[in-house]
Amino acid sequence: MSLDRAQVARTVAELQANLERSGLSSADLRRLTGWTQPRLATTLTVNGADPADVWRLRDLLEQEVVDAGREPVGFSVLTERARASASAWFGI
Repeated sequence: MSLDRAQVARTVAELQANLERSGLSSADLRRLTGWTQPRLATTLTVNGADPADVWRLRDLLEQEVVDAGREPVGFSVLTERARASASAWFGI
């Protein structure tokens, strides 16, 4: 699964929106994921990131938004329908 520039831009915006809705800081995300700051930054910007990390972050942020009592921003590329393919490709 390869994303074009528009899809990357939408995914980055959706991740960022859910990060804001979650109320988590970058430090909180590092603690929850166990990732380094560079790995987290790469994943949040979908810039050379491991696709499995992007999916993991997507799911984590969505759950954190729900846990905060808010409605997550929907994902236009990383949809539940796309999850089956991602699972086969990336083992998520």
